[in-house]
Amino acid sequence: MKTRAHSYSTNGIHLYTVEAGPAEGPTILFLHGFPEFWYGWKHQLAFFAAQGWHAVAPDQRGYHLSSRPHGVDAYTIDQLTQDIAGLIPQISQGQVVLVGHDWGGAVAWNLALHQPALLRQLVILNMPHPKVFHAHLTRNPKQMLRSWYAGFFQLPWVPEAVSSSFDFKVLESTMTGSARPGTFSAQELEAYKTAWNQPGALEAMINWYRAYKYHPIAADRKIDLPTLLLWGKQDQFLGTELAEPSVDQCRRGQLVFLDQATHWLHHEEPDRVNHLMLEFLQG
Repeated sequence: MKTRAHSYSTNGIHLYTVEAGPAEGPTILFLHGFPEFWYGWKHQLAFFAAQGWHAVAPDQRGYHLSSRPHGVDAYTIDQLTQDIAGLIPQISQGQVVLVGHDWGGAVAWNLALHQPALLRQLVILNMPHPKVFHAHLTRNPKQMLRSWYAGFFQLPWVPEAVSSSFDFKVLESTMTGSARPGTFSAQELEAYKTAWNQPGALEAMINWYRAYKYHPIAADRKIDLPTLLLWGKQDQFLGTELAEPSVDQCRRGQLVFLDQATHWLHHEEPDRVNHLMLEFLQG
């Protein structure tokens, strides 16, 4: 896959992006989650570029080669969303298809709620609608238990120390232990460790969790955009019971379960995920 790197100024910071496919093609924008970076979308970039799309994946604020401003307040969901809102007019002459996984899904939901004119269609991978997520985080004991790490991340400095110890063993084990065996190769894990090892990156990544506690998403309306929700049923972090209520928050929503996939469905079943997305976008 031939890719090209760009750095864009947006919302007072710069975002490092990797792009593939013809710049004049329709734009599809991929937002990664924790603890990934643009590289997590490499299968999707290659596939959509080959289909004639302008495929773009940024390192989001705090990650890898993008800006890492100091302070928890720099990582509120509204700041993260404004980063992407400012990026879109620079990478596309019209609306874009927005794809988000995990935390990238949270940013995508928020953009669809508050600036839908920027988007043509919305694709979410294993991230519940914010209204549904908030309800389950406060009233569903199973989901509270699954999300225990979000509470741990509220501590100062300790999460960074634990996550970085023994060559990032905890972060590596979190990914490999929650995915199907063999999902992440040694080469891929080394790429992740290089990203995590950027100065200040771990603190910035964890600040997303710290900021969200004080600045949750305002989700008082339904999504009007055509929306596809893909959900790996074996997700250890987010219960399957969050999926159907999430698609119910979309006026034109579709839900597809991947029975054997985990939280890392775009890595485990890239061909199926890619074709499900393409079928939705063409339909």
